[in-house]
Amino acid sequence: MSLEEKEGFITVYTDSSSPLVAHISAGVDKMVIDESGVAEGIKEGADPYDYILAALGSCTVITLHMYAQRKGWPLERAEVSLRHERVHAVDCAQCGEKEAKLNRVTKHLRLTGNLTEEQRQRLRVISTKCPVQKTLEAGIFVETHLKEE
Repeated sequence: MSLEEKEGFITVYTDSSSPLVAHISAGVDKMVIDESGVAEGIKEGADPYDYILAALGSCTVITLHMYAQRKGWPLERAEVSLRHERVHAVDCAQCGEKEAKLNRVTKHLRLTGNLTEEQRQRLRVISTKCPVQKTLEAGIFVETHLKEE
């Protein structure tokens, strides 16, 4: 385990043998992102945006279950389907530069259980308050440092 991993960093690397495949180490968890077929229209593995959507989706459904349990509501299953797309800023009334593109994520919730309509609507609102969604909506400042070889 590297010093960065001990300090809470996730390590990602590629090498010249497969430069479009990233290997990820997050503590004991290992993941792979495969962009090797994207250019030819073939998608063999998850891409980076799939992982962003997976993080948002998992945070959403966990947040919903935590809230429902705290309230004693009969939420049996929470499911979210997500899609990422780039849209023109023209579709965004509050955007200054109309030629720019924005990232948009669409979330579709499916809530299973003997819930009232009021509970379902409250859970829809709560689904927007998960920590990952708050982080994405607030924006992220990425600080990059070059380390010695």
